[in-house]
Amino acid sequence: MSDELTELPEDWKLVQLKDITSKLVDGSHNPPSKQEVGLPMLSARNINDGKIDFDGECRFIEESAFKAEDARTKISAGDVLLTIVGAIGRAAVVPDSCQPFTLQRSVAVMSPIKIVPSFLKYQFDSPRLQTEFLDKAKGTAQKGIYLKTLSELRIALPPLNEQKRIVAKIEELRDRSHRAKQALEAVPELCDGFRQSVLAAAFRGDLTADWREENPDVEPALVLLERIKERRFELAEKKRDLLAVQKTYAELIDSPVDDPSLPDGWLHCRINDIGNVCNGSTPSRKELKYWDGSIPWVSSGEVRNNEIFQTREAITEEGYENTSVRLLPVSTVLLAMIGEGKTRGQTAILRIEATINQNIAAVILNHGLVLPEYLWYWFQYQYASTREVGSGSGPQALNCQRVREIPFVLAPLQEQKAVVTCIKNMLDSTGAIRHQLQLTVDHLAILNQSILAKAFRGELVEQNPNDEPASVLLDRIRIERQAQEGKKSGGARGKRKKANNDQLDLPRVE
Repeated sequence: MSDELTELPEDWKLVQLKDITSKLVDGSHNPPSKQEVGLPMLSARNINDGKIDFDGECRFIEESAFKAEDARTKISAGDVLLTIVGAIGRAAVVPDSCQPFTLQRSVAVMSPIKIVPSFLKYQFDSPRLQTEFLDKAKGTAQKGIYLKTLSELRIALPPLNEQKRIVAKIEELRDRSHRAKQALEAVPELCDGFRQSVLAAAFRGDLTADWREENPDVEPALVLLERIKERRFELAEKKRDLLAVQKTYAELIDSPVDDPSLPDGWLHCRINDIGNVCNGSTPSRKELKYWDGSIPWVSSGEVRNNEIFQTREAITEEGYENTSVRLLPVSTVLLAMIGEGKTRGQTAILRIEATINQNIAAVILNHGLVLPEYLWYWFQYQYASTREVGSGSGPQALNCQRVREIPFVLAPLQEQKAVVTCIKNMLDSTGAIRHQLQLTVDHLAILNQSILAKAFRGELVEQNPNDEPASVLLDRIRIERQAQEGKKSGGARGKRKKANNDQLDLPRVE
């Protein structure tokens, strides 16, 4: 027996669940076929966050089938539901105003006798009973709890008035915790807004205004762009690279240098003007000899505004030689090109040499005249705009040509360094805030469990010596149970209940 059950307050009693309930049955083992309309037959998926979820997916049955099930389970206000198959241990109290419903096998229903229903529900939520549910569950593919095992669960029973005080205190503290959690949930959005403001200020030149005053004689971006062009021609050793660079500058449109929205020395251009853009490929999955090698291979799911120091997968030399992939240099900037979720438009910097799949665009900056971090932050700033560039009749997607055409603001090389430093210094604070936020959210979850643990050890509220002790309450419960059983004795319903409580088959979900 656990320590918390051996040290209960003097006026408490330790009982079994069957001692304090007049009904303990599960839902239908053989639910009828699904109907488009009818009355709801709920399953474990409909018990969430301590409430009954009628808006979630559920089975509907016709009225005649419903009546047959309702005659057995007879769900009433104040009954307690408990999931006993799959997601075991989720509990809810049937509210006073609740539409008629019945249950599938994955949910048990019980009627507490002279017990505050929420008190029983919260005890089910407690760390001790959640652990017991897991320990006592049986089965392989999907675990479940036998009704007999459930009926023998040990329940800590305090005086009735103390039950009410415990429930009131739990709900008071949970309400505070809920409000705190809601406030915390607003923080990431505030951090995102701050981050976007920092990036906008950086690429307007606001963050480095003082730096420009102190460094007036730097090489302007227009001259830098010409040096990038010369260096790219020098580095184009392969014919395909030379042709790509020639095409780039044959199509180059003069960039405005007198844009009043930009600082002096900055200019507008395109991604294609400052780096080589390419994508990768995926070696055939059917060829096992192409995989589990030593050459890092990046999938689009790994591109999430991060720096990549290692990859989930790697290809072999044979896979590399037989697929149209190229080994990208360190400091290449990656951009995810597909995905309806957050992926499309997210970016990364390679901190290792690696290959990539066909859904990622790589911007190679091997000339060293644009900082990869500067471009990386630019893509993050342009995330929403970049996602709008996607095309296609199916899921929206970018392609290499569209990436080449993405607008870019080029600052002098020396100022790029200052911009990156300013951004990093300011965004480091949001990283610390997010880390502390996660710690606080985790602490709240632990605190909620601690509240429940204390409640059912008798430590959450004070004991009142004038309360009717649990032993007297238990006597009254026994009298009530005997009276209810006397009314049912010999009836078919009583026989069905006994057979149900004694059943040994593992539960299943239809």
